[in-house]
Amino acid sequence: MAEENFVSTWRIILAFILDFITAFVVFGFLVAFLTGGLTENGFQLSGFPAVLLFAAIIAYFLLAKRVFGGRLWERILKAVR
Repeated sequence: MAEENFVSTWRIILAFILDFITAFVVFGFLVAFLTGGLTENGFQLSGFPAVLLFAAIIAYFLLAKRVFGGRLWERILKAVR
């Protein structure tokens, strides 16, 4: 593997974790706002809104690379291959 194409494993793992947390919070609040699931301490989703949240997270992970060339934290941490 060429040195310039090498990405540290810790960057890939950290980017994945931060992308998941970011997507969960952002999409969670968005879905909760649209479906009335906002609470005093954040949001609470169950049933269809929860399924919608996880569908949005999966779509983010699948489409971000195609559309934007990488996920948010993947690009910030330069963990894009």
